[in-house]
Amino acid sequence: MNKEDIQLLYEYDRWANNRVFQAVSTLSAEQFTRDLGGSYRSVRDALVHIIAGEWGWLAYWKEPPQSAAFLTDLKERRDTLFNPDAFPNVAALRQKWAEVEKEQAGFVNSLTNEALAKMLPFRATQVRLAHLMQHLANHSTYHRGQVSLMMRRLGAEPVATDFHVFLVEGRREAAP
Repeated sequence: MNKEDIQLLYEYDRWANNRVFQAVSTLSAEQFTRDLGGSYRSVRDALVHIIAGEWGWLAYWKEPPQSAAFLTDLKERRDTLFNPDAFPNVAALRQKWAEVEKEQAGFVNSLTNEALAKMLPFRATQVRLAHLMQHLANHSTYHRGQVSLMMRRLGAEPVATDFHVFLVEGRREAAP
């Protein structure tokens, strides 16, 4: 993937996240936090997991770990910043999301093709930054799908966040 591909992918990610936030904003606070079972108990918890992942990977990309202690500290900071109980409603989570999204957009827009080719330590191997960025976009897409299912279980209407919908509608919405 080159710089333009990554920028398009993250433009899509922001578009899809914003559509999901529009849809979940129709939920009551009780629906937003209702325990529905599953790996992420509520719509809120699934969304917090998405944004915590986006924040954590961004921090990792900006300052690749030099030690296991760095990773431990990063996980502790993530768990502190993104405790689901800190976000009792959509507005509270939306505010935090906007902060992370702004920082992420700045990072994505500053990338070069050379930076995307850079190898970063990951578990017992090295992985290109571009591939880790693809992973994160895929991770967020996966969990947005879970949010759609949760919304159906709550009797609410989810929104389409498919990449092809973005290419047809989202790009047009973003055009000047």
